[in-house]
Amino acid sequence: MENYQTQQDLNNPTGDGNFMQSNLPNATAVLVLGIVSIIGCCCYGIVGLICGIIGLVLAKKDMKLYQSSPNAYSNYSNLNTGRILCIVGVILSALYLAWTVFSLAYYGLDGLQEMQQQWLEQIQQNQ
Repeated sequence: MENYQTQQDLNNPTGDGNFMQSNLPNATAVLVLGIVSIIGCCCYGIVGLICGIIGLVLAKKDMKLYQSSPNAYSNYSNLNTGRILCIVGVILSALYLAWTVFSLAYYGLDGLQEMQQQWLEQIQQNQ
């Protein structure tokens, strides 16, 4: 008597035709990286860009896995939401990084520090 199980038997131990669905391995990580990439765009765009790109790479791997057997996985919506958040985070981070580079090139570091000082003085006067 041979003692082996097919992949279908492993996913369906009850044998009644209802497959047990598992979670995609990186869906939660992609969702978290998407949120961090949007928040991280405020760190001169660098943190958001890194997290967003990593999230997109992980999402691409999981999307291929999902497309190979869509009935085996249950949390595709988390993966898709995380992917969208990563795209938004990458776009915001890229824009903020480009604005930062432009500002440094146009005003220079001394000019930016002087503008920052003026903003702080205006805030203090309004209080």
